[in-house]
Amino acid sequence: MNNEAKYLGKVTKYPKQYAPQVLLPVPRSLNRKIYDINEENLPFTGLDVWHAYELSFLTGKGLPVAGLLKIIYPAHSPNIVESKSLKLYLNSFNMERFGTNSGEATAKVLQTIKTDLERVIETNVEISFFSKESSSEADFSEYEILEKLAGIENIEFSQYAEAPELLVAETNSQQRTLKAATHLLRSNCKVTFQPDWGSAFIHLKGKHIPQKSALLQYLVSIRNENHFHEEICEMIYKRLWDTFLPDELMVACVYTRRGGIDICPVRTNSPGLMPVNLTNKLKLMTKLLRQ
Repeated sequence: MNNEAKYLGKVTKYPKQYAPQVLLPVPRSLNRKIYDINEENLPFTGLDVWHAYELSFLTGKGLPVAGLLKIIYPAHSPNIVESKSLKLYLNSFNMERFGTNSGEATAKVLQTIKTDLERVIETNVEISFFSKESSSEADFSEYEILEKLAGIENIEFSQYAEAPELLVAETNSQQRTLKAATHLLRSNCKVTFQPDWGSAFIHLKGKHIPQKSALLQYLVSIRNENHFHEEICEMIYKRLWDTFLPDELMVACVYTRRGGIDICPVRTNSPGLMPVNLTNKLKLMTKLLRQ
């Protein structure tokens, strides 16, 4: 049985005690082969950012501590962690006691989670815990929402299986920068086929940039694709990279939470293009429509 299908789509009992054994790795290489992404020479750098909204545990005296866990790890890791296994794992802390106070308990839990995730993902993992409201900042306020383009409702949308041939360039060949976004991102889990909803943000700079309406048609064509969130982000990135040969490219996919967890992968050819708040473990980015 593939690890990715061990829990997904199945009725699963939540662990009643700390259970690191439920964490499941999924190799990134399985999907990258499909899109000719060379594991030894990745065409991007990137991060996977996860927000887990349901982490809770007890102090030594039994007082619950609850908050949001932010997890960040690099795109070059051999594995991702399967999302339902992470949900089961985090819920295994619910009735466990740590430390003499909330601060000590939080420190012990975070160190435990970091150690367990690094074992499964096989790379360094950054984590932080937000137990109260935190000031948040926007990363994508300058991005143009494609579905709000004038005349967009007069365009025919008919392709709902990924269609890279829809990506056509504007005729102007001067170097320009495109910052475009859509809240219409939709794909399906590759195991359960349940829909995943989100927003996509694209920064592209070069002599050839996509027509905005064509870019939206392409992003809509992903609607019936069956992939994990990280795979969708890498697919979009690779198609844009191969088609337009840009000088700069950044693709961020901010998915809505499911099972108390949202997954937000970012891929770019330049670390300087990383969304600063989304990828900072000490900050919370302003929530988007799909979060």
